[in-house]
Amino acid sequence: MYEKETEKLQEIIDDSSRIVFFGGAGVSTESGIPDFRSADGIYHQKYKYSPEQVVSHSFFMQYPEAFYEFYKEKMMITDAKPNPAHYKLAELEQAGRLAAVVTQNIDGLHQAAGSRTVYELHGSIHRNYCMKCGRFYDADYVKHSSGIPRCECGGMIKPDVVLYEEGLDSKTIRGAVEAIAAADTLIIGGTSLVVYPAAGFIDYFSGRHLVVINKSETAKTVQAELSIAAPIGEIFSKIKVV
Repeated sequence: MYEKETEKLQEIIDDSSRIVFFGGAGVSTESGIPDFRSADGIYHQKYKYSPEQVVSHSFFMQYPEAFYEFYKEKMMITDAKPNPAHYKLAELEQAGRLAAVVTQNIDGLHQAAGSRTVYELHGSIHRNYCMKCGRFYDADYVKHSSGIPRCECGGMIKPDVVLYEEGLDSKTIRGAVEAIAAADTLIIGGTSLVVYPAAGFIDYFSGRHLVVINKSETAKTVQAELSIAAPIGEIFSKIKVV
């Protein structure tokens, strides 16, 4: 299945020397991390508050206990392992073919698989800081704290993830945009291209090959040379890095 598409993807990768991968939640669903917008995703589940409401800056500040109850259970999947897509991207980077990964995910699985140049547009569950003194705390500390995680100084700890109503980190944006602009191939995978401003970053691409690998159609119209409607790990597991 998908033999012709995989063969074409292999040709494109073999013809590339500066690949940038732009990915979303669909990259990590094969690692057991739920996405947000699919039929059984987080946004379609029933909660006292809507997930969009809970993961907003104003909700975090007003109801931190309720925020952390949801965040720890639904967004902090600390035992997930990288899947074939993560490993193949790391392999492509090590072979000098992939220049960067630009991800909307906060799970840190690209780094766990060995990727080094990763632009995390929406932050990471693995970085947490005291809002009072700035001290760093890892994911395990936050995950296993009772109620609201607090610093030794008494300050409330905030995860370094971009909540609704918050802006993206300017340094991360700059790195991601520069990488996409300099790429000869852009592979978009596991994202419906709904979330802005992240989805708009692909407009900076002007290279030779544009590929989309996503189980469903993307919200943003993309003139791709190759589109594959399949799980990305399944496709990448068939790619050979030479």
